[in-house]
Amino acid sequence: MPKDGSVVRLDGKGQPLWLVLELTYRCPLKCPWCSNPVDYEGCHDKELSTDEWKRVLREGRELGALQLGFTGGEPMLRDDLEELVGEASRLGYYTNLITSGVGLNETRLKALKAAGLNQIQLSLQSSDRELTDTLVGARTFDRKIEVARGIKAHGFPMVLNVPVFRQNADQTAEILALAEDIGVDYLEFANIQYYNWAMLNREELLPSRAQLERAERAVQEARERIGDKMTIYFVIPDYFEERPKACMNGWGSIHLTIAPDGAALPCQEARLIKTLDFPTVREKPLAWLWHESPSFQKFRGDSWMPQPCRSCDEKETDFGGCRCQAFLLTGDAASTDPACAKSPQHHLITDAVARANDPKRTLKPLLMRTERTARELMEVESDAH
Repeated sequence: MPKDGSVVRLDGKGQPLWLVLELTYRCPLKCPWCSNPVDYEGCHDKELSTDEWKRVLREGRELGALQLGFTGGEPMLRDDLEELVGEASRLGYYTNLITSGVGLNETRLKALKAAGLNQIQLSLQSSDRELTDTLVGARTFDRKIEVARGIKAHGFPMVLNVPVFRQNADQTAEILALAEDIGVDYLEFANIQYYNWAMLNREELLPSRAQLERAERAVQEARERIGDKMTIYFVIPDYFEERPKACMNGWGSIHLTIAPDGAALPCQEARLIKTLDFPTVREKPLAWLWHESPSFQKFRGDSWMPQPCRSCDEKETDFGGCRCQAFLLTGDAASTDPACAKSPQHHLITDAVARANDPKRTLKPLLMRTERTARELMEVESDAH
């Protein structure tokens, strides 16, 4: 490891402080905003084995990783999850399980606690049973509430993540009240990012500015009422900002994601950039992937930046925005993120918001994440080429 590895840098010589393990893309839910690749099915038979994941954990600690996230898909579908948590705990990681709650019963809660798991982040889509179950394509609301109370009962910090979109933005006050009743410690309203499945459903999911303003007011009122009993975050989508998000604190800066098949990624969406190749931990050691991989080096620093990014006095604040979003919207990962008002292609964002909120627009059903839909979409893409 480099001598200066303790310093956060953008040149690949720093530490990947955050390590995210996408244990699987398998999931029993059908969320139409899912961040997993549309062609996720191809990864099912390529998932890393228990021993391979343990090697990743060891190599991650050697690189300096401290924070560890187990996610998916639904990580509870891995029957070796407790074993991996135990290994991570032994190695000294702070461990976080990111789950829908499906499969997280009393037995597994006890086992995860015994294995040394530090934190569980549970997703909840609505305060309304019918809407929640409709949005995720399964009857899960009652189970999620039961799991939330179980998390509290076992002494884990109760972290609740609420993805925000048009269908639930006006339920913010009700969700806050439910979180208070459960005893949530940390509540995050995270406006969804429009990649993969969410991009396919963007027109149906994008909220209006008025909805977001109402939601923000509800959050602020709750903060004033609740005080420090619950920490509340509200993440505004960059579709409604003048500057892009500081995506992952810079490409290949402190975040390292390992996909189910072992591909090392600067962020969970990086495979959207079809012009880049991402080798796997089966092919190369984690240290090489972090420090030497051409794909990690591609957008580190600022030499890759076009104008107006390169001369912008905010480039060390937003790091040029999101490379995946730039590629998805413009076809060029090196272009200025269209979310930035300085981008010559900012209209791609403003036009999308206008279309989504056009009162004359014909509403469409949400395209749910299913294996059948994924195969059909891949067939259409293949025919197009």
